[in-house]
Amino acid sequence: MDKRRYVQTRRAETAQRTRERILDAARRAGRVVVSADADFGDILARTNAERPSVIFLRRQQGRRAAEVAALIIANLDAVADDLLGGAIVVIHDERIRVRSLPMNLTDD
Repeated sequence: MDKRRYVQTRRAETAQRTRERILDAARRAGRVVVSADADFGDILARTNAERPSVIFLRRQQGRRAAEVAALIIANLDAVADDLLGGAIVVIHDERIRVRSLPMNLTDD
């Protein structure tokens, strides 16, 4: 067995468990997860979860933390009710998309 592949797979599995623990902690504490990692949305979709809400930041590489925080704050009023109700909010530079939770995806 190629040890490099095993280590990469193991790291991916560890990262997946870490994301699930983050989501679980946010759900229990009534918090919103803010991330640039799309895997959080994938987990919520796969598990058909109603909470926690996630703010997903797209194309924000190279921005300073203060700039990203200002972007979130500038858009928070527009999505506050969605976040309280359970949603994935995707913030781009020029637009916002909201997807309510649970996603109710089926395996057709």
